[in-house]
Amino acid sequence: MASLLDPSARGRVILVGAGPGDPGLLTVRAVEALKSADIVVHDGLIDPRVLDIAPAQVQRISVAKQRARHTLPQEAINALIVAHVKTGAIVVRLKGGDPFIFGRGGEEVEAVRAAGLPVEVIPGVSAALGCAAEAMLPLTHRDHSSAVSFVAGQCKGLTEQDWSGLAGKGRTLVIYMGVATAADIADKLMRDGVAPEMPVAVLERGTLKGSRAIRTLLADLGSMVEREKVASPAIIVVGEVVELSDAEDKLGRWARVAEGSFA
Repeated sequence: MASLLDPSARGRVILVGAGPGDPGLLTVRAVEALKSADIVVHDGLIDPRVLDIAPAQVQRISVAKQRARHTLPQEAINALIVAHVKTGAIVVRLKGGDPFIFGRGGEEVEAVRAAGLPVEVIPGVSAALGCAAEAMLPLTHRDHSSAVSFVAGQCKGLTEQDWSGLAGKGRTLVIYMGVATAADIADKLMRDGVAPEMPVAVLERGTLKGSRAIRTLLADLGSMVEREKVASPAIIVVGEVVELSDAEDKLGRWARVAEGSFA
């Protein structure tokens, strides 16, 4: 069977992970797919430099999503992709990070297969990996963490999610889409027994211009997000490994301010 990236193979979908932002983190295979596209259906946070890799004549369709407001519901996105593929087009579905990590890639693969059409998935550097690398934050470490978990901070209601045992000593918890619910997340984890003094980092706009890596303690997470005016996209990392990172210690700074030793 010929590769789906074979230019002679028409009418197919290629789900491509665009990575956390920086075009330099695209895979070679992702670049090849973009150059072969007839249509690019893309998320809203894709860097324009990534979109520019596709030929100028390629149609670009944004299906940007924002908190509580979608340009198109997921079912409509699925139908859009299928409709274009049925015309014989090569459709690149360009998704931030990795398609299979909170990218609804699985749902889109199901829809395309249900329509009897070919689909390929090209993985991307996830936001967690890209942002953590920039901040020199090892998600696992032999002395500090032997397990890492990814959760969504806003996925069918925070209270419905069971995170028991995912955070604590010797473990790292990475929370996507958690900025708006940061205070609730901290309360939830502390109720589950995670120590209030557990280190936590917020990695904002990782790999992009204006990125920030800041840290505090779990009990201060909601307050730090508010006073530092953190905005999406950002991820939250909870665990001892945070202390190994380059993230700026915001709680320590405010403590020094309170003591009058910091201008």
